[in-house]
Amino acid sequence: MSLPQCPVEATLSLISNKWKILIIRDLLGGSKRFGELKSSIGQISQKVLTANLRQMEADMLLTRKVYAEVPPKVEYTLTDLGYSLDLVLNAMHIWGTRYQGQIKL
Repeated sequence: MSLPQCPVEATLSLISNKWKILIIRDLLGGSKRFGELKSSIGQISQKVLTANLRQMEADMLLTRKVYAEVPPKVEYTLTDLGYSLDLVLNAMHIWGTRYQGQIKL
């Protein structure tokens, strides 16, 4: 994997869309199954969620654990690297709260 030299650009390349940010937000609370993620995120298709989870696994932000049972059970969990994005999401939360307070919608 080749990352940009700029650290900000490198970070953006890993969490480049709203779905990845929401997946990270939901997994910060602990492991979740596919259906739980789909329900909590809302308006995301199964195809888009699957693609984002696969990419995040390839980027080593989360792990996928398959349990040998019927029906199949799969859980997604953030890696330590994925959990370290908590600082980024927290900063976004703080900034977003301030922005919402300044902009009267």
